[in-house]
Amino acid sequence: MLKQLPSAKNLDTPTLNDHIPELLVELIAELRTNPGASVTTVLPGSTSPAHGLQRLEDGFEIEEVVIEYNILRGCIHDLALANQIDLRGAPFHVLNGVLDMAIGSAVQTYAIQQAKKIQQRREEYLAFVAHDLRTPLNAIALAARVIEIALADEQRREHPVQMIKTLNRNVHQLSALVDKILHENLNLETEAGIKLERRHLDLWPLVEGLIHDLHPVAGTGSTQLINDVPEDLVVYADANLLRRVFQNLIANAINYTPRGKVTISARENAEAGEVECRVVDDGEGITKNQLSKIFTKYESDPDQTRGYGLGLAISRTFIDAHGGIIGVESVEGGGSTFHFTLPVEKTANQLG
Repeated sequence: MLKQLPSAKNLDTPTLNDHIPELLVELIAELRTNPGASVTTVLPGSTSPAHGLQRLEDGFEIEEVVIEYNILRGCIHDLALANQIDLRGAPFHVLNGVLDMAIGSAVQTYAIQQAKKIQQRREEYLAFVAHDLRTPLNAIALAARVIEIALADEQRREHPVQMIKTLNRNVHQLSALVDKILHENLNLETEAGIKLERRHLDLWPLVEGLIHDLHPVAGTGSTQLINDVPEDLVVYADANLLRRVFQNLIANAINYTPRGKVTISARENAEAGEVECRVVDDGEGITKNQLSKIFTKYESDPDQTRGYGLGLAISRTFIDAHGGIIGVESVEGGGSTFHFTLPVEKTANQLG
């Protein structure tokens, strides 16, 4: 009967029955020690909280946790009836009291743990967004400094106009991120995962806009940013998340390539049904020790204050959400190549 629950369909019988023997032992003890009680309490060390946690990990909905106990209740009544055992009176109250308290304990533990997971996701999301705010803020600060210097030079009046445009674009980007923070915290998803808003978009203009905005961060002439994306290449992705992935990868490449070039490229692999994007630099490279954990949250480069803390973890999260794969190859002192894939949209024929 339990197999009829949606979340129980893929679980084997031992997993489903993990806590039933212990609960039955507790029930027997209550029936023996409190035969005249009408209301009972769950025994110390009850298995119910552990059961609630297990069912959360198994992917059960909270309603299914309650149904599972009530199925057990029905089975006990049917078994007693089949064996001509009278559960009326005090035994009936003890049985229902133990199971009701078990339900309450399991559900309470389930709910508390679920609330902790939601809070953790909120904190991680805010950390991710706060990290993403740093790059446009740096661009704004550096552009403002360029304007300050350029205004003192009558021969460079045209340069401040370009910098002001950069300021405006980044201010709008920051405003959009702040609005997203407010929206996400008012309407926080209770299910794990990232909601994608995929659409077909031209990749070349997205990369070109980022190069223009990150030019102040790269520094005038010190790091060359090259857009090698085909102008006619179209990808199927969430534009906002994809922009943030490229922003993180390019900003990291700039940090580790104080002088040199960073090339952004992409190509469609029709046979594999994906688009592969690459950010290649000829900078400092990454040590073998760092390479193995570079996409792990909060694993920053111990020798750098500007390195890999959240940006690459954010990028991996967003690419995973798209169903793609992200990776890196690097030689210490010889540059790095970050690459990720974006699945193409499947046609009706492919889906059928």
